[in-house]
Amino acid sequence: MKSFGRPVADRRQLLTKSLWIGIWLVFLASPVQDLLGEGHGDAAKVFGWLGLGAFVFCYLTLVFRYTSKVFDWRVVHVSFGALLALAVALSFAFGTPWLGLFVYVAVSAGAVLPLRHAAWAIPAVTGVMILIGLRTDSVADLLGSLAVLTVLVGFAMTGVRELVRTTIQLRQARATVAQLAANEERLRLARDLHDLLGHSLSLITLKSELAGRMLPAHPDKAAQQVADIEQVSRQALVDVREAVSGYRRRTLAGELAGARTALTAAGVEADVPLEAPVVLPGEEGETALAWALREAVTNVVRHSGARRCTVAFTSRHTLDGPVVELSVEDDGRGGSATAPGNGLTGLTERVEAVGGVLDVGPGTRRGFRLTARVPLGEGDGKDKGEDAEDGNGETAPGSSALGSSA
Repeated sequence: MKSFGRPVADRRQLLTKSLWIGIWLVFLASPVQDLLGEGHGDAAKVFGWLGLGAFVFCYLTLVFRYTSKVFDWRVVHVSFGALLALAVALSFAFGTPWLGLFVYVAVSAGAVLPLRHAAWAIPAVTGVMILIGLRTDSVADLLGSLAVLTVLVGFAMTGVRELVRTTIQLRQARATVAQLAANEERLRLARDLHDLLGHSLSLITLKSELAGRMLPAHPDKAAQQVADIEQVSRQALVDVREAVSGYRRRTLAGELAGARTALTAAGVEADVPLEAPVVLPGEEGETALAWALREAVTNVVRHSGARRCTVAFTSRHTLDGPVVELSVEDDGRGGSATAPGNGLTGLTERVEAVGGVLDVGPGTRRGFRLTARVPLGEGDGKDKGEDAEDGNGETAPGSSALGSSA
C-alpha cells in the first residue's frame, strides 16, 4: 500500500495495479460459462465474445486510467456510454447470466463520474438492469441480490475514488509544505547571516579605507585601524561559529518528524509523539536525546525486521533528581541487544557525557528496547516561551533581538 494514490512509476507497480483491478473480472465467469456452453449458435458466440472483449476493454480504460484523475472527459463519456450500451445489448440478447455486467457499469460510474452524477447514475444503471431482468422468471432473486449488490458496490467505489484522490492531494500538500519549510529555512539562514556579518563587514570595509588613507602620513593611526579590523574579524568569526553550531544541533522536534517519516517509509507502524515533551533538559541534554532517538530508529529500520515501533517520553523523579526518559521499543528480532555496535557505544558515551544513562535490552514484546535518561538541570523544564519574557513583559537575559527574529 505504499504506492496508494501514486501514479504508476515502473513495471512492478503496473503489474500490481493490473492485478488489483483485474482480479474483479472473476465476476465475468457467468458470461464466459454461458458462451462455452451449447445453448448458442456459432454466430451468437462470435458476437458474444467480441462484445465481452469490447466491454472489458472499456471497463479497464475507465477504471485503470481515470480513477485518480480525469484527463479527458470526452474519453470518459464515450467509454462509459459504450460500456452501458454493451451491457444492455449483451444482457438483452443472452439473458440472466449476463446481468452481472451492470455491476461493472456501476463500478465505473462510481470510479470516474463526479459525485453529483454518480449519485443518480448508479441507481439508474440498477434500474435498467432490473427492467432487462424482468424478461426472466428470476425477478425475486434479481431484486434480492444482484440489484442490491450493484447499488452497494457502485457507491462503495465512490468512496474508494475519493480516498485515492484525497491521498494524492495529501501527498502533494506534504511535498508543498516540505518545500515551503526548506524555503523558510533558507530565508532564516540568509537573515541570520546578514544580521551577523552585515555590520562587521561594513565596519571592516570602512576601517580598511581609513587605514589606506592614513598609511602614508600617519602609519601609527593606520596600525590602530588594522588592529581594530583584526578584532572585528575575530568577533565575526566567533559569531559565525556559534550560529553554525546552532544550525547543526539536533532537536527532538526535528528527530521526531524524521523518525515518523523513516519508519513509515520502511513499512513499520510508527507510534511516535507528534511533539516533543514540554519538560526538556538543556541544549546538550536535548541533543543527546535526539541522537539516541535517531540511533534507535536507524537500528529499527535497518536491523530489526519489526512491524511496529513505539516512542515514548516520561518525566521521572529519581534519587539523583528529576530526569527525562526516552524509550524506543520495537517488536522485531531483538538481535541488536546482544551485540551492540559502534553506534550504540558512541551513543552511550554521548549520553553519559551529559550525566545520563543509556540502557539497551529485550523489550516487552520480544523485540528490542532502548532507554535513555537525561537529568534536568536547574532552570530546565520550563515552557519554551517562559524564558523570553519576565513578569513585567520585558525581555529577559538570554534572549535577543537576533533570536526572536530568527
